[in-house]
Amino acid sequence: MKRAKRAALIAVLAAACFTTALVSGVGSKSTSAAAAAGPCQLANGRVKHVVYLQFDNTHYRRDNTTIASDLEQMPHLLSFLKGNGTLLTNHHTVLISHTAGGILSSLTGLYPDRHGQAVSNSYDYFAANGVPKFTTSFKYWTDAAATDNSLPNMVGPSGETAPAPWQTYTAAGCDVGGVSTANIVLENTSTSATGDITKVFGNPSPEWTEASTNPSLAQTDFVGYAIHCSLASTLCASGKPDDTTIVPGSNDGSKALFGAKYINPAITPDHSACVKATDGTNVADPAGNCGFPGFDGASAANTLGVVAQMQEAGVPVTFAYISDAHDNHHDASGKNVAYGPGEKGYQDQLASYDAAFQAFFTRLAADGIDKSNTLFVVTADEGDVYAGGTGSPDTANPGALTYAHSYCTVMTACPSNQIGEVNANIKALLPADATRPSFDLHFDSAPTFYVNGQPGRYDTGVRKLEQDLAGLSVPDPYNGGAPTKVAELLADTVTEKTLHMVTGDPKRTPTFTMFGDPRFFFAGSNQCKATSTDPGFAECVDYHFAWSHGDVQDPIANTWLGVVGPGVKRDGINTSVWSDHTDIRPTINAVLGLTDSYEDDGRAITQILSGENEGQSTKLGDAYKQVNAPFGQFSLAILQASTKALASTDPLKYDSIETKIGNLTAQRDAVAAQMRTALNASSRGDMNGQAETWIKQAQDLISAAQALAAAS
Repeated sequence: MKRAKRAALIAVLAAACFTTALVSGVGSKSTSAAAAAGPCQLANGRVKHVVYLQFDNTHYRRDNTTIASDLEQMPHLLSFLKGNGTLLTNHHTVLISHTAGGILSSLTGLYPDRHGQAVSNSYDYFAANGVPKFTTSFKYWTDAAATDNSLPNMVGPSGETAPAPWQTYTAAGCDVGGVSTANIVLENTSTSATGDITKVFGNPSPEWTEASTNPSLAQTDFVGYAIHCSLASTLCASGKPDDTTIVPGSNDGSKALFGAKYINPAITPDHSACVKATDGTNVADPAGNCGFPGFDGASAANTLGVVAQMQEAGVPVTFAYISDAHDNHHDASGKNVAYGPGEKGYQDQLASYDAAFQAFFTRLAADGIDKSNTLFVVTADEGDVYAGGTGSPDTANPGALTYAHSYCTVMTACPSNQIGEVNANIKALLPADATRPSFDLHFDSAPTFYVNGQPGRYDTGVRKLEQDLAGLSVPDPYNGGAPTKVAELLADTVTEKTLHMVTGDPKRTPTFTMFGDPRFFFAGSNQCKATSTDPGFAECVDYHFAWSHGDVQDPIANTWLGVVGPGVKRDGINTSVWSDHTDIRPTINAVLGLTDSYEDDGRAITQILSGENEGQSTKLGDAYKQVNAPFGQFSLAILQASTKALASTDPLKYDSIETKIGNLTAQRDAVAAQMRTALNASSRGDMNGQAETWIKQAQDLISAAQALAAAS
């Protein structure tokens, strides 16, 4: 992942049907065990396995036109996707586009306003005294937000826990396993009242004692992996109760296994504590203990090794996370270090990822798990923008580039091959103003602001802060130190609702959001500190991080989705179909013949499904995305109008634009709800003549939003 603030990296989901043969110790590469359907029935038997993989920031597009992209440097994966199915390259993430939000929207089919993580990978909430407090997005699914905020971390629109993504599969008789994917596994070793260890294992318990005395070993043993069992399964007989809501006693008798300490012996034929990576080494922590390698250790070799072991053990559905390849995650000081495009370490990691995929596909095929009976779904959580200069030729490694891995603190004198985000302390760079209200912000290229006391949007202090940010420029080291505007776009609570950023917990709604220059990382304190006592700099380049996301720019918004398997067209690379992360789950469900107990915010991508008519449902789905998606035409136009409103010093202009935005959003929500219900109810789009009406309403709303943006 990327930020040190990210206490626990992304987890990856795996869904599975374990058979009795697994419990009795069938060999790890048993084709019969792998092919056994058990009680798990998918697509009337056409699909016997699902392999879902989600990368952290891995690109189809090139970050440097002269250097092969991430996927181009993984030819075994790229060839498999475009040669056997469809690779969508006009796919999109959600706002705010970070790992937690991207993965959780993909897993649930819900926009962040319906799963609670509208600001990630951490967020603020207003405490009872009105002062904003920080907490992480990465907690187990049924955890509360914090000790002083009893609403669920994964909060739904009415304050309930958002639907757990494994429930649809366990209801179909499939055990569901998680390999490093956000919030369906334990994310931390906290023994606080709301910590993951306390939540799942309780206090007292041996696991709680281990976590309190040896948290590093507890992470290896209990964090990162989970198996959610169906009621008919015997795999979790000794597991823990797996409730799907934070209401005590609300579970239906389901159980789950948590952590490698309990999962590895269950999925290996010799009941071993160790699972092998694709290169034959043990999947282990940095100290060599077999078990979870840490979220930064979720390399392709480690993740795919665990996925293969699950599939070989009779697990037909797996969802998994793979860490990014453009960071080496540590230097001599133990800090993350970013690679630039074409850098030797970057190339080497992508080569090792490609080797892992080659071994993975070969291994699965030997087990009878291939495109003929398996649905493969591969995507990335979000895109990002490279922050840095142009690499210099690496004389020691022909064909590679080198970068200046050092702090730059003089914005007019950074080397031409400097690498790193431009860190900017907003509080220090704003013009002096003794009347400015106190505030906190979520450090990001798209920071969210939380003004003490949670004042309304008309508050004079809030309005002045928005106007000051709209007019603020700071030196750009990648443009010779010339001034650059920090705020490209602005949204307060009115437009945050348009963008699906207002959740069921009103205490975590940001006062406003600034979408900034994507090469900048905006903070509330000085950065580039050599030591803990170093005062740092209000503006500097930090070489530890060079890949910015969270923002609205196209390289961040746009990513890719590859789908292969029964019921999926072999169309190669498709650049035309517009989709986003919420579409992944309903598309999987359409292939598998499953239906969620709730309405998905996405639609099945009928254009890539064989046997589907590209008729009313496809036209309706396309219109629905453009009027409702955070990166759809409606939302992007509204965001342009919002920026003009928040920057204005004319209160009448501000109020006029905001009122129009609110009205248009209310109309959008009404028609989108009708479209969503229809799309969830019918894959063929027989809408009794209503589809054309809804499409026309959506187009009219988009036109009105674009007119507002142009006129404001």
